[in-house]
Amino acid sequence: MNRSVASKHSSWARWARRGLMENIATTIIAIGFLMLFQPFALSLYTYSFITMLTGTVMFIIVSKFPE
Repeated sequence: MNRSVASKHSSWARWARRGLMENIATTIIAIGFLMLFQPFALSLYTYSFITMLTGTVMFIIVSKFPE
């Protein structure tokens, strides 16, 4: 059996693949960065670090997912 054919038919759901989830994690990191450098709301600044940390941890975990 050809390995490339076997790897293309993964049992993972389409939404749980690496490409989409890495894009979502990167977007969360970018939102946290924008929250950190905005001058308007202190509450956004307060939660900016936890938002970036969540996106970073999500990116690390998702990078182990199959393509």
